Amino acid sequence: MPGPGQPLPTGDRRVHGDQRRPGDHNLRPADNFYAAYVEPPGGPDRHLVSYLKRIYKHRWIALTAFAVIFLYVAIVTFTATPIYEGRVQLLVESANPNVVNFKEVVQQDNYNYDFYPTQYAILKSRALARRTIEALSLWDSPDFGGGEGEARRSTETGAAPSSETARQSGAIDAFLGNLTVVPVRNSRLVDVRFASPNPQLAATVPNTLAKQFIAQNLDYRFLSSKEASDWLSEQLAVERKKLEASEQALQNYREKGDAVALEDRQNIVVQRLADLNAAYTQARTERFEKEALYSQLRGLQNDRAALDTFPAILSNTFIQQLKSQLADLQRQKAQMAERLGDKHPDMIKLNSAIENTEAKLQGELGKVVQSVRNEFLSAQSKENSLSAELEAQKAGALALNRKGIAYGVLRRDTESNKQIYEALLQRAKETGISGELKASNIRVVDEAEVPRSPVRPNKPRNLLIGLIGGLVAGVGLAFFMDYIDNRLKNPDEVKQHLGVSFLGLVPALHDADTKSAQPLVAEKVPHHFAEAIRRVRTAVQFSTAAEGCRTVLVTSTQPTEGKTLIAANLAMSLAQSGQRVLLIDADMRKPRQHELLNMTQAPGLSNLLSGGAKANDAIRKTAWSNFWMMPSGPNPPNPAELLGSARFQNLLTTLGEHFEWVVLDSPPVMAVTDASVIAHLTTGVVFVVGNEQVNRHVARNAVEQLWASKATILGAVLNRVDVQRNPYYYANYYKHEYTGYYGEEKSA
Repeated sequence: MPGPGQPLPTGDRRVHGDQRRPGDHNLRPADNFYAAYVEPPGGPDRHLVSYLKRIYKHRWIALTAFAVIFLYVAIVTFTATPIYEGRVQLLVESANPNVVNFKEVVQQDNYNYDFYPTQYAILKSRALARRTIEALSLWDSPDFGGGEGEARRSTETGAAPSSETARQSGAIDAFLGNLTVVPVRNSRLVDVRFASPNPQLAATVPNTLAKQFIAQNLDYRFLSSKEASDWLSEQLAVERKKLEASEQALQNYREKGDAVALEDRQNIVVQRLADLNAAYTQARTERFEKEALYSQLRGLQNDRAALDTFPAILSNTFIQQLKSQLADLQRQKAQMAERLGDKHPDMIKLNSAIENTEAKLQGELGKVVQSVRNEFLSAQSKENSLSAELEAQKAGALALNRKGIAYGVLRRDTESNKQIYEALLQRAKETGISGELKASNIRVVDEAEVPRSPVRPNKPRNLLIGLIGGLVAGVGLAFFMDYIDNRLKNPDEVKQHLGVSFLGLVPALHDADTKSAQPLVAEKVPHHFAEAIRRVRTAVQFSTAAEGCRTVLVTSTQPTEGKTLIAANLAMSLAQSGQRVLLIDADMRKPRQHELLNMTQAPGLSNLLSGGAKANDAIRKTAWSNFWMMPSGPNPPNPAELLGSARFQNLLTTLGEHFEWVVLDSPPVMAVTDASVIAHLTTGVVFVVGNEQVNRHVARNAVEQLWASKATILGAVLNRVDVQRNPYYYANYYKHEYTGYYGEEKSA
């Protein structure tokens, strides 16, 4: 370091970035020493402990939600009016008892699947509820909104059963609201339950309802039988007159048309017609066969070879004998023709015999043809005869049918009227008997007993529900609050969302933790705070292994994240390790380093860059060894232009010849562009993240902006972590036992 009044040398134009490896400006966290700290693909470890940490962090919200829900359920449970429930069990058969083998007026189908749902609906009907209330005189009961007798008086004055007053409607609604119909699964049983604060009433109502249900069912059957019986009596009188009139008309027709034995005659004619039709069909078939045979024979008369194969000729023995004789004679002629001439007497005699045989053969063939023709003509004649007889029989049958049409109409009308009358008469007698039968398909299996204990509220169950509901609500609310909270809260989130290495965690300091005006590691600060700064220092040292001076830029996403304090303590901690350190307050918009170190603001960096001061005037020795500081100087109108100038670049190069570390405190990245302007000139950037202060998306944009300026981000520091309030949440990174260990180490 030059002596007082001597300017810093400016001849060396090497920028500090030249000391890095080629391509360092494009490094990402995965390329540097702390690549192992970057979160692996797939996000943070979703172990059960991580979920417990989230719940613990929002424990007060979760406990409040749990307490509110559980206390509400407990208060409602212990202040609710006890409700008793009576139960009557009914057996509903799909058919009535088989006392007599009569069909009922109201027929129930055993395979009708809507029968039982209908019965359950009737049990919940307003009509049955009204009957039960009237039977028990509950219109004026306070449980059903009574008290003035209005409903009872309206009933006594003869109001229409279907009409309901407002008070009656309310009473019925209250009655049905406490009534429950529960079918017993896979059986014909049904439970009818009634809830009431009065245990006696809870047993009386379902028993009375069951009796009224049975009575209503019998009344319905009796009314249906009576209506059916009256209708049948009226119809019997009408059908009796119709039957008498039809029988009289049938008798008159018989007398006038001599139709006494018309049915028998019709049977004979029909049978004769069927026989003739069968005979005619057979004769017609025979004629077809004979005609086909005759036609075939006529076609073969001129073809002697084909005629010999005709079945009738082949079956004729005499013709076959003549053909054999003719063949023998022709064979003899052939033998004698070799020895004798045509004029020889034997040859003449043999020729005469051959001619006679052929004449006989032709005569016999003609007889066969004539025989076939005669059979065809006979079949044709028989067919014609049967056809004429069949037509005559059809004419007779048609005449008889015309005569029996009117008779059949009268007879069928009479039989129909007779059947209807007999059926109505039988049904009327059965209806009269079944109407007097009091058998029911509904029986009471178990009557309701007076309940000994209430069914509601079920205190153990309600408290268990409140406990479980409170736990679910509390845990769910804790996870919901953690989900909607997009601030960076722990190192895992810093590594996951920002994609940078994690350099360390700096705990928050409370008023009772430090006695100094400023929490600096060289002053009296808690051991755990000083050790956290040293941990950050060590991480920075290992992540910047370049030779010569190393420049570190300390910045953040937005103001108030504690970057100024981190920069000062990092520089001070590096100085404590025996290295020459210069802290530069590059935040020329809102400088605070001079206040933190109790120095004047000017002259400083702005004076030096604008040419208003020399380096020796701007750089000041602090009260701590190896530690120098350059304040910001007066606030210039153009800080970004000054920081981006060649003068500032040359300044960093010159400072590298006199200091081993240069720590720059710059403005926040998202507030102004100052940090992005100078970030690529430094060895690396320490990115400060205020715990639970910055939106993760905004912080990610800030990191990407630094990457875009070709800066090397060494890692992030999670600052102001309240480890006292949430010790379990940060247990992986800090525990209270560490504080005691730091104290023991110092005393030792």
